[in-house]
This record gives sequence, structure tokens and C-alpha cells, in this order.
Amino acid sequence: MFTGIIECLGEITAIESEGTNLHFHISSPLGPELKIDQSLAHDGVCLTVVQVSGNTHVVTAIQETLEKTNLASWRPGRKVNLERCMPANGRFDGHIVQGHVDLTGTVERIQEQDGSWLYDFRYDASTAHVTVEKGSITINGTSLTCFNSGPGTFRVAIIPYTYENTVFHQLAEGDTVNLEFDIVGKYIQRMLKGYA
Repeated sequence: MFTGIIECLGEITAIESEGTNLHFHISSPLGPELKIDQSLAHDGVCLTVVQVSGNTHVVTAIQETLEKTNLASWRPGRKVNLERCMPANGRFDGHIVQGHVDLTGTVERIQEQDGSWLYDFRYDASTAHVTVEKGSITINGTSLTCFNSGPGTFRVAIIPYTYENTVFHQLAEGDTVNLEFDIVGKYIQRMLKGYA
């Protein structure tokens, strides 16, 4: 389990393909602290560390992951948000994040607000996923509060610290992002909708 509080940025240094799988080599300050079999969120996608060498670790994405996230568009040089699993005695600063991306969304608009930024996002409303005003959303692994919620749309405000220390500074209008909706809202929605 994660909380959506990004620990650091990693940089993709190499990508290898093997069948339908992609192996991502990622350099970061966390590298020396990682171990094989450890779960690590990469832009909100929980992946297993399969190799560690100095500051670099390797993770593998299978076809299912590549189809449901933005990982297929990753290229060497790209920065990604990294977060290790929350320790049992850790402080819960974000919200409950599983690292299981529900779907991708698109950056519709970015507005600079003299010291902060507003980002508007759009996603497929037919999937029945919803956001609520002042509710939690995970964008590329970052726990944020959404507002201006509507069918398939929402907005978030980004402070300078988040802008500089997460991938938000490299996002542009039209980019694809990973979205994980609030797990509490998903369970309530399922209970109301039923299993039919």
C-alpha cells in the first residue's frame, strides 16, 4: 500500500523489450536502498524490483500493464515519480493508494496562477469512475485533492513544491497520465451499483 506522497524522481536510463514485456532501467537516489522483490510505485504503477545495481534498479511491465497505463509511452530520459510502500509505523500523509491504475486520463489545460498551477484533466466518463468535490485522486502516483468535478473531468491545484519535486513540471497539455480513483469511493460506488 502507498500514500501518494512522492519520495523522489527517478530517470529512465534504458528500456529493453523481451517478448511483450518491457524492462525499465531507472536511476534514482533510492537505488542503494532498494532490494529485489520490493514493490515500488512508478508514476502510480506498483512494479516489482527485479534487479539492483548501484543507483539503478530494473522493473518489468507486462502487456496488461502497458495497455492500461502510460508506460508504453515512456522513453529514456523521462522522469518518473517514485514511492516505496508505506511502513506499518509510518505517518499517513496522503490517502490510501494501491498502485493499481484504473485508467489513463489526458491533461486538458494548464494554467499558471502566479505561484501555483491549475491542471484540468479529462478521462473516459463511460467507465463509471467518479471524482467528488474536495475528494482524493492519484495522478501519476501523486495524492491530490480534486475540484470542479464533473462527468469525466476534474481539476487540481499544484503548489510550487509539488510542481518542482514531481513529474508535474514536465507535463504538457495533451499528455497522458495514470489515474487511480479513491478506493473508498470505488467501494461505495460498487455497493450502490451492485454486482449485476
